[in-house]
Amino acid sequence: MSDATPTGTLEQALAHATRLLDRDPLLAGEQATEILKVAAGHPDALRLLAAAKAALGDLQGAIGILEPLARAQPNWAAAHLDLGLALGRSGRGQDAIAPLRRAVALKPDLPQAWRALGDHLLAAGEDAAADAAYANHVRHSTRDPHLLAAAAALAENRIPEAETLLREHLKRAPTDVAAIRMFAEVAARLGRYEDACRLLARCLELAPSFQAARQNYALVLHRNNQPERALAEVERLLAAEPDHPGYRNLKAVVLCRTGDYETAIRIYADLLQQYPRNPKVWMSYGHALKTAGHGDRAIAAYRRSLEDEPSFGEVWWSLANLKTFGFSADDLAVMRQQLARDDLGEDDRLHLEFAVGKALEDEAEYESSFRHYAQGNAIRRAQLHYSADDTSRRVRHIRERYTRDFFAARAGAGSPARDPVFIVGLPRAGSTLIEQILSSHSQVEGTMELPEIISITRMLREQGDPDSAMPYHEALAALDAEALRELGEHYLAHTRILRKTAAPLFIDKMPNNFMHVGLIHLILPNAKIIDARRHPLACCFSGFKQHFARGQSFSYSLEDLGRYYRDYVVLMAHFDAVLPGRIHRVIYERMVEDTEAEVRSLLDYCGLPFEESCLRFFENARPVRTASSEQVRRPIYREGVDHWRHYAPWLAPLETALGPIAERYPEVPQQDAIRE
Repeated sequence: MSDATPTGTLEQALAHATRLLDRDPLLAGEQATEILKVAAGHPDALRLLAAAKAALGDLQGAIGILEPLARAQPNWAAAHLDLGLALGRSGRGQDAIAPLRRAVALKPDLPQAWRALGDHLLAAGEDAAADAAYANHVRHSTRDPHLLAAAAALAENRIPEAETLLREHLKRAPTDVAAIRMFAEVAARLGRYEDACRLLARCLELAPSFQAARQNYALVLHRNNQPERALAEVERLLAAEPDHPGYRNLKAVVLCRTGDYETAIRIYADLLQQYPRNPKVWMSYGHALKTAGHGDRAIAAYRRSLEDEPSFGEVWWSLANLKTFGFSADDLAVMRQQLARDDLGEDDRLHLEFAVGKALEDEAEYESSFRHYAQGNAIRRAQLHYSADDTSRRVRHIRERYTRDFFAARAGAGSPARDPVFIVGLPRAGSTLIEQILSSHSQVEGTMELPEIISITRMLREQGDPDSAMPYHEALAALDAEALRELGEHYLAHTRILRKTAAPLFIDKMPNNFMHVGLIHLILPNAKIIDARRHPLACCFSGFKQHFARGQSFSYSLEDLGRYYRDYVVLMAHFDAVLPGRIHRVIYERMVEDTEAEVRSLLDYCGLPFEESCLRFFENARPVRTASSEQVRRPIYREGVDHWRHYAPWLAPLETALGPIAERYPEVPQQDAIRE
């Protein structure tokens, strides 16, 4: 070529090199280099050379060309898009956001740019901006006005409108995978995860390479308590895009669910190298570290999160929730400063109220501490739709339904396996301590609070008559011996992924399963059931000052707590009567006073020989997911037993709700002495 090369020839050379890019990027790069010798600094040739380098894996070389090109061409959307994509692929996700934002500002109809921007914003913790980017991705990926209207309704959380629009659209176009995916999103937001799973499975059947749908599928499988299947879908996503931050983050989330914390910790650490200013990932990293027993590293991760977002209430509460952590005077000052803000979000405010309550409790400022706990509870209680009357009705129904004759008629049903050891009761009653003691035995593996029994009740509820007052219990009563055995085997199959050792027994420590003792007995008649019980005022107040990540809707009012504890005691007394000797009760205060005697009794019930390691449970390094994770890594201490008495002046509503149960503890009053 010469300096006199006609423009047409130059354009032809660029077009030829561009065609080469997909099948031979090395030759395309050589062609671009030759063009640049003749037309130095030619923008299209520079972009082509960068694309060739990126295709060959030389991302740094591509970025070295694209950064000055984007500066020289501030209004060229394609250059900014290429730079953002290259930065993202090279592990500089945080840096990719600005050029991608510039690209869509210059040229909004770039679906690829919107999706990449959404991915990086989500990984960087900018959830609202990510949602907007994903909505724009949908908007610019389709020209169908009905789908556009549905996407807009979904983006603005107008769920009923989105559902109506999508139903109508899918009647006209039943194989529109974009619409099916959006309809699945509607189902997921309404908590109908089974429906969402079915829709997304259909979506992927029609379009196996629809990666956004597969990501949604993995997420709803995870939320629907199917971690093994969720992980398989995430691995398929990562096989196609191994560096995708959203896929890697989702894998870490699922791995925490399956108990593979160390692998999750490595993923989070790597993500934070790319997105160092993401407070939410720092928090998730801290949670994983805490659960795996890396307390100091967890605190450092939480602190790092607060550097970027000092108003992040959930992180302050996460520090308080370590129980063994002490806030400094400076910490308390910062938290109070954040609480004084007019623009503080409700979620941050309620978490901060709980955290300040804990900080003041540690300073023995009990009255002020109680006020903050009460305020945090009031905020959370107003968000919930809990009815103590509904709980009492459910307990009455169970007592009427699950009689001695009912169980006798089903004797011999269920799976004969003796693997699970269920620990039930109320939260903050010492269940984690019992789990830690048992899991220190060579024949027992500790897992976590398993949702599998709850999943089975949900499955039964769907099988039952929707017009019935209690469809789950009606459906369970209709099952024959074989169906009950299959349910037991279903439980064992779905919990197998959480068992990491060859120990013959494993623990399922979900306190609220006391409501489902009847189900447990019918499907797993040889499983052990342990009831963890603690003084009602100590247990209930400990629950009141605890903000739970999910569930436990009864715990945000002293009156609700008292009634719930009362219903629990009544129900367990019923099962003691109709299934005598079936449940072993551990009284927390007795465990504290005479640990060895209580441990020996516990092991005898489980059919296990005594092992000294059970008395040295605090040396057990296994992951612990609950609020007591740091406490059970220390020897039993007596001081916590009566700590609630510091708050006694403000607990009258709780005492009234408990009635004679508080006075007679640990004995159970006669049924007619308990107001129902």
